[in-house]
Amino acid sequence: MQLLLALGSALLTPMLAAALPAPAPQPSPPGIPSESTARSELSALTVAARGSSSGYSRDEFNHWITISGNCNTRETVLKRDGTNVETSSACAATSGTWVSPYDGATWTAASDVDIDHMVPLSNAWQSGASSWTATQRQNFANDLDNPQLWAVTDNVNQSKGDRSPDEWKPPLESFYCTYAEAWIKVKSVYDLTITSAEKSALSDMLDTC
Repeated sequence: MQLLLALGSALLTPMLAAALPAPAPQPSPPGIPSESTARSELSALTVAARGSSSGYSRDEFNHWITISGNCNTRETVLKRDGTNVETSSACAATSGTWVSPYDGATWTAASDVDIDHMVPLSNAWQSGASSWTATQRQNFANDLDNPQLWAVTDNVNQSKGDRSPDEWKPPLESFYCTYAEAWIKVKSVYDLTITSAEKSALSDMLDTC
């Protein structure tokens, strides 16, 4: 009898597994490197003291430009990173669900979600972007091809501000690895410098991968 039950269970388990839908992958920005690639990119970054913030303004980075039709960059990321997102004729998100990777919180109102620049605009300014053209800064602020833009809980984004990983880390320790990989990728793509403290913090975060 026990043998029959065991055989029945063994046959039934794969059937149940096949019947259950696989969990939907959590949307995320493109271009997140592997740990090994991130470590190589980190070692290649130029270490330098943070530059001056003189002349910095968010207006120097023309952000939330029109991407397609009526949709700007913010609205595009909300649609990309949310599930079951419905929008108005003006492309404003009227409903949907967003899971913030920084803290794991779930939101159903777009007003509770900020679009975070992984490498903050101010940090970029102080690590090389002050010498860029207006077009280069616009491309950086609206980059949909690299892991620079993230839909996250608004007050968590505000807590981060313009701080680098040696000064601020996401509440979820399980996200440290991806956070470091994304930060390094953006700095590498745009040839931005890092401080020694920033490099040490990023290396420590990669150790959690």
